Amino acid sequence: MALGNHSTITEFILLGLSADPKVQALLFVLFLIIYLQTMIGNLIMMLVIRIDSHLHTPMYFFLSHLSFLDLCFSSATVPKMLENLLSQRKTISVKSCLAQVFFVFDLGSTEACLLSVMAYDRYVAICHPLLYGQKMTNKLCKGLVWGSWGLGFLDTFINILPAMSLDFCEDQSIPHYSCELPSLFPLSCSDVSTNVKVMLCSSLLYGLVTCVLILFSYTFIVSTILTISSSSGRSKAFFTCSSHLTAVLLYYGSASLRYFIPNSGSPLELIFSVQYSVVTPLVNPLIYSLKNKEVKAAVRRTFRKYLQYFRKLTTIRG
Repeated sequence: MALGNHSTITEFILLGLSADPKVQALLFVLFLIIYLQTMIGNLIMMLVIRIDSHLHTPMYFFLSHLSFLDLCFSSATVPKMLENLLSQRKTISVKSCLAQVFFVFDLGSTEACLLSVMAYDRYVAICHPLLYGQKMTNKLCKGLVWGSWGLGFLDTFINILPAMSLDFCEDQSIPHYSCELPSLFPLSCSDVSTNVKVMLCSSLLYGLVTCVLILFSYTFIVSTILTISSSSGRSKAFFTCSSHLTAVLLYYGSASLRYFIPNSGSPLELIFSVQYSVVTPLVNPLIYSLKNKEVKAAVRRTFRKYLQYFRKLTTIRG
């Protein structure tokens, strides 16, 4: 790592979303509320899926890991943003910045892979319902999740390793609320052409493969749904996929625009980043809970269970 030997600066300045103190105060309240709701929503999803035996199926197993990823994804960027919204010195050390880049890239890549795994799960459930239990075994589900984490780490390692040897000796200002790889390249006085090519190629390959897997799965899903004779059966089959499709469109749409368009420091880049790193982790548990009767029923059962427990505990203490 060349940070200590070659870099002439030790920290960056995160310019954030606004320079107006009044706007910053409003943004702090807004994003604090969003972050708390994100934490609560995803923690509730993880807790309910773990406790309620009705949700011990492959689909909800993957969903619990998606909630964990969203919780970590939001925690990798939002706390630092909240700190800078209240601070006069909106700085972050070079090492902390690279660490944030690592976690954002790793969690984002893993989530993309997990979304493709969830598409495969829906494909097996709809196209091969009689073989679903045989194909989606516990061992396979765990292997797919660990494979998603492994591929995400590999994609991150390919990109972060060259970035760790960059020299940062010019402008310290990052026109962003967090550290992301595209924002660091303009700040380096090293030759970043290879880094940019590696990022674009790996992101394109990774995004293309996961997108193709999702499209491939849904091609067979749609063709199977169209063969269902009853309209209620078609509606039910489509309903089981609608939440996942919504999550895929929200995530892939904003993330691909952020990493594939040229870095210019425009407000659109901030909007795309807020979309996939702040908004998507917030709405994913809402998408899967509000549209899902099983999840809503499990939440009610879990809260009733804990309410009865606390009532008994109060009675015993009384």
